[in-house]
Amino acid sequence: MHNHSRRRLLKTMAYTGAGVLTTAPMFARAHGNNAGTDEVAMDNKLNLKGNINHSVSRWTYGDLSIEELCKTVKKLGFSAIDLVGPEDWPTLKRYGIDSSMCNGAEISLEDGFIHAHLHDELERRYIKHIDLVADAGYTNLICFSGNAKGMSKEEGLANAVAGLQRILPHAQKRGVVIFMELFNSKIDHPDYMADSSKWGIALSKQLNSKHFSLLYDIYHMQINEGDIIRTIRDHHAYFGHYHTAGVPGRHEIGESQELNYPAIARAIKETGFSGYLAQEFIPTPETKAGRVASLREAVAICDV
Repeated sequence: MHNHSRRRLLKTMAYTGAGVLTTAPMFARAHGNNAGTDEVAMDNKLNLKGNINHSVSRWTYGDLSIEELCKTVKKLGFSAIDLVGPEDWPTLKRYGIDSSMCNGAEISLEDGFIHAHLHDELERRYIKHIDLVADAGYTNLICFSGNAKGMSKEEGLANAVAGLQRILPHAQKRGVVIFMELFNSKIDHPDYMADSSKWGIALSKQLNSKHFSLLYDIYHMQINEGDIIRTIRDHHAYFGHYHTAGVPGRHEIGESQELNYPAIARAIKETGFSGYLAQEFIPTPETKAGRVASLREAVAICDV
């Protein structure tokens, strides 16, 4: 889903010392793992409370095959993977894992629904993909605003409403929900239009459809606007899906970064949220064992 060159750059940074996780090696030692190997202990299943539906973004664990990632999440005790396309859905089904946020219909992160000249192409792609998602038994499909490229917020909003209205009747017919992800435009996605909860909520209000929602990325919104818990409490009706990552750096969500994820997860739980909270941090350990330990730790942090 994400730009491949950006993905390679971020993963290279992660694996060459851009950040060091302390909890993963501690966890590995406590369970008798050798942190210098790629062997992952198989008795590390979490005793999850059942209040939060956990997931993990596929692209952040791109060093694992889709089958390895399926086995990993099952062994950790949850059953969902985010940002998976049709080519990998058969593998997810074999393991009883939900594709908690489907992708593959988008043109790119930069070219999205605010661009009227792309509406014909986006309609064609999304109508086809909505059918694929529904036929596979899934519900959630991601979309993007695209970059402003000189366009005003007002024009972008009007264009996005017009473009999304072309696909929402079919989404409703097939029982699919279209999610627009909110990104920060300060660090990671300069010029991205949907860079605030305010703009996303305005879009949601104008569309007024149960088949459109916002993917509230906590990492991105902390960078662009902060006030995470208040925003969740006040506007949770517009947020149907959440992503995590540590700020700054987009790495592990432990004590080395500024966000208090247990408090954020409690705020999400208290709203009565029944969707998914997906880990989307870039793990820093050099071994597969360490990176899986990072995922286990993150899920445990958010399991309130």
